[in-house]
Amino acid sequence: MHRHEGPPLRKSVPFAVVGVLAALTGAGLLIGEYHDRPPWGTDIAYEGGYVLASRIRGYDVDGSRTKALIAGECVRLEREGRGGDRAVHDPAAWVEGCLDGAAGRPSRNQGLLR
Repeated sequence: MHRHEGPPLRKSVPFAVVGVLAALTGAGLLIGEYHDRPPWGTDIAYEGGYVLASRIRGYDVDGSRTKALIAGECVRLEREGRGGDRAVHDPAAWVEGCLDGAAGRPSRNQGLLR
């Protein structure tokens, strides 16, 4: 049997410490920049509005609810706080997604490349 020795512990510990400090610094900078809002919060808000309006549109038999969404109900829903937790990240993007979903347009987030 042959024993393979790795690098001495006193050489690898400083690299591990530097790596941990770099990760903590990066996390601190992200938290300082975005606070409670994730960096992709605009996309989350848009998709939240889009999905809600698409569901309403899918179940709307006579088309009256879809017309109401396009005529201003999306804005009213967001103002009343009925857009859910996702609308809080970016209310304007939520309304935009709601209008796109109600109109039957494809989501701006579809596809691999945007």
